[in-house]
Amino acid sequence: MPQLSVYSASAIGTVKGPGETGNQYVFITTDTQHVKIGEFVYYQLVDPEQKQLEIIGKISACCLVDHLPDRIFADTEIDPCTIAALIGFKYDCPELYEVTVEMVGYFQPSLGFINPRRPPEPGSKVYLASDLVLRQILNKKQPGQVGAAHIGSLLLRTNEAVPIALDVKELVSTHMAILAGTGSGKSYTAGVLVEELLLPHNRAAVLIFDPHGEYGTLEALRGHTDFQAEDGYAPKVNILTPDKVKIRFSSLDYYDILGLLPEMSDRQKAILDKAFANLKKRTKGDGRWDMNDLIFEVNAADRTQDDDGTDRKGTSAAALEWKLEQMGRSPYFHAFEHLTPRELFEPGQVTVLQMNDISQQEQQVICAAILRQTSHARMNTQKERIQPTDENYLPYPVFILLEEAHRFAPAHEPSRCKMVLRTILSEGRKFGLGVGLITQRPGKLDSDVLSQCMSQFIMRIVNPVDQDSLKYGVEAAGRDLLQELPALTKGQVIISGMCVNTPVLCKVRTRLTAHGGETLDAPDLWQKHFQAHRQLERQVAVAPLVGQRRAASVRGRSIE
Repeated sequence: MPQLSVYSASAIGTVKGPGETGNQYVFITTDTQHVKIGEFVYYQLVDPEQKQLEIIGKISACCLVDHLPDRIFADTEIDPCTIAALIGFKYDCPELYEVTVEMVGYFQPSLGFINPRRPPEPGSKVYLASDLVLRQILNKKQPGQVGAAHIGSLLLRTNEAVPIALDVKELVSTHMAILAGTGSGKSYTAGVLVEELLLPHNRAAVLIFDPHGEYGTLEALRGHTDFQAEDGYAPKVNILTPDKVKIRFSSLDYYDILGLLPEMSDRQKAILDKAFANLKKRTKGDGRWDMNDLIFEVNAADRTQDDDGTDRKGTSAAALEWKLEQMGRSPYFHAFEHLTPRELFEPGQVTVLQMNDISQQEQQVICAAILRQTSHARMNTQKERIQPTDENYLPYPVFILLEEAHRFAPAHEPSRCKMVLRTILSEGRKFGLGVGLITQRPGKLDSDVLSQCMSQFIMRIVNPVDQDSLKYGVEAAGRDLLQELPALTKGQVIISGMCVNTPVLCKVRTRLTAHGGETLDAPDLWQKHFQAHRQLERQVAVAPLVGQRRAASVRGRSIE
């Protein structure tokens, strides 16, 4: 591909010199129309091989350096132009602005952006990068290509002139995080991303852990014309309501069971640990067991012999047995029924695991069990340890979205899911297991888990604690863009990391399907309820009168 050329009608400023760091320069301009934080500009540089390079940069700061005296602006009744003319000052455009630019580099299609580490000479002209070139250099993939996800358009350009398309390969293999405050549009953005993954040019295998039941509207993908292809492809949508969530007991480990049981004494924990270890040895062949098997091992583990050799049953087993029986009554854990990887995943299918009626403790164990089994399925399939007839056979990459991720991987609390997530995020790339985390409280999300997400979608966040957590956990976005977080509005997002060539400010596109996480309109609902209640009261009040009139009419006919 030939070297790209950046076209611009005229220069917007002149370089003054280097900035505070080696990667910055400043230029002077009177152009307030194009100087915006996050906007892309460039200067020209001739390399040692006499090739002219266009060095792209991003505006990070702007300040006023020369202007009329403040007193001229104090009186709102007098035009500053009039005062300037009286003192012999021509007031066409007297304000001068000093603009700081962070250098990104020149673009090479095979390598991406290369920073020349060479600031522009003072006096060099600075130009605005054109829409045409930005469409080519910001995106690793173009909209509609295989492996592209058209998430929206560049925020600072009008009329969606520069579409932003993400690299799906990098997005799902190096993991991603959507971080936003309440009402900023994080679930909406996730819905757009899922739509892109299910379009004919991607056909991904997606699983969503949905604690609030917000993603049920994805069912509209079925039969939607935008998602159908000439080869007969149409996406499948598998909505699993809480009553369909089935986890086999034998897929749980010792700590899963410990997390589901109420508080226990050290003696009970020791007996359970011993019983579980004996159970795993006894069922080493197929690994299948149920609650009765575990209770049997608990009773066996709590037996001792006295001095006479008499076998005696301890007192802890009975209490532990009762707790295990209570756990066994849960509607989500079964002896034989189970959600297998084959049911949860298929290319061109999104599975929504609705968990809105499930306790948080059970949610964590269910999530840990499914993540663990999926990870083992991908690993064993990749290493050819299992056959296609096995229920865990998973011969293709998969992507898992966790809504309210801080519930599953809290920062300063123990969690069954956290250790599993840490393992998958660090090793899942090798086996084609991608994870996406969605949270409104990044400050409450485990920092090790967040740091493993190499692509980030950051939306409006006002909470100072959450903002501070991003400064250290999401370095790719850049401090200049992170300062924009409180100013972002709904549907505006900073995208950074491996899925794009450089961090960008993006406006999320309109969803093709309905959004299920809209905020309830309380005043409208109050009005509707009041009117319905008032109408019912009127009907109740009128009913006796109607009955009396009918009775009188009947009596009148009888007399006649």
